[in-house]
Amino acid sequence: MSSISERFVIHGGQRLHGTVNISGAKNAALGIIPAALLTDETCRIENIPDISDVKTMIRILEHIGATVERPEPGVLLINAANVRSDIPIQDDLTRRLRASYYLLGALLGRFGYAEVSMPGGCYFGIRPIDQHIKGFEALGATVTTEGAVIRAEAADLLGSSIYMDVVSVGATINLLLAAVRARGVTVIENAAREPHIVDLANFLNSMGADVRGAGTDVIKIHGVDKLHACCYSIIPDQIEAGTYMVAAAAAGGDVLVNNVIPKHLDSITGKLEECGIKVIENDESIRIMSDGSRPKAVRVKTMPHPGFPTDMQPQITTLLSVCKGTSSIVESVWDNRFKYVDQLRRMGANITVSGKLATVSGVSVLHGAPVDVDDLRAGAAMVIAGLMAEGTTVITNIKLVDRGYESLVEKLTALGADIRREQYEEE
Repeated sequence: MSSISERFVIHGGQRLHGTVNISGAKNAALGIIPAALLTDETCRIENIPDISDVKTMIRILEHIGATVERPEPGVLLINAANVRSDIPIQDDLTRRLRASYYLLGALLGRFGYAEVSMPGGCYFGIRPIDQHIKGFEALGATVTTEGAVIRAEAADLLGSSIYMDVVSVGATINLLLAAVRARGVTVIENAAREPHIVDLANFLNSMGADVRGAGTDVIKIHGVDKLHACCYSIIPDQIEAGTYMVAAAAAGGDVLVNNVIPKHLDSITGKLEECGIKVIENDESIRIMSDGSRPKAVRVKTMPHPGFPTDMQPQITTLLSVCKGTSSIVESVWDNRFKYVDQLRRMGANITVSGKLATVSGVSVLHGAPVDVDDLRAGAAMVIAGLMAEGTTVITNIKLVDRGYESLVEKLTALGADIRREQYEEE
């Protein structure tokens, strides 16, 4: 039995030149779209990226009764007046998307009841939701699991003090969504500080919420009775921007990465400069200039924001695969994020992995090869590897890349890359 799939074909060795415009942030959109369920009025959300994860989230909202319109590219109008929280959200939708668990916080906040199948997304090892459950229970909810289904129910949500045992972006977002409609004051300590958490808080405040301290490790939420419509434009995508920055550094050339917030990219900028790449920051853009020479070896350790983001680890490792000397990468966020290394080895990389440590002995050049995509960001790494390699690289399972990158082929082609998307028959 065969089926039609798609793949990327890249002829490497082309330097990149020009300007690339960064789309809206995937992770911000996936928190803000379900936040629109907290009101029965219509919210207008702008700078929405055209990616498959967003399309899946929209399908989930429509499944439970929301009306979602797309009046123009990058814009959503969401009305949740007819949403019902008692419609089970089954795993044929949630298994495609880790962020589907934000429906728990949003529906619990508005209706006092939520029922969602366990979420999916990319697999990096165990990704528990115990911090989410702990927070919901602190707000007065009863949380039960039956098979793959999670139910959260509360006659009345009450503000509470919640200390996160570990820094969790997902739990911080979920608790924000629930707490904005709880009675009284909620304090979340050891909260995540990522830019998209600040963006969600700003969106909620635009709806009439009272959220203070987002971007620090203590967030205080004064609950309100009602939220209202708003018009909001989400931030640029930090990880998409970082990916193009690393791509320009890897392939060589002169690329202006436009529509960014440079402060969000400090850790990536710093590591590229340490590698010997020339980086120029402007108000809303970053210019990457590279003569294509091999980068210097560096040490990288992924950390929660403002540290080096785990979602940029595969991309920077790919760049370091051709460095002068030996680099080390410590993955401190996820247990199993080096699966893609086997694919880089097929292209000639010399990388050894021991637990959460990867040691990269730089080689002079990578060679084109057939490779597969293990997860979203690993897919971006394979694209970068193909751009910098000698010969032709064929990348399969690219639907995972489509989860987080809008118009990837078109944007890279405009910069001078030799990349195309093609259909093929898969056995």
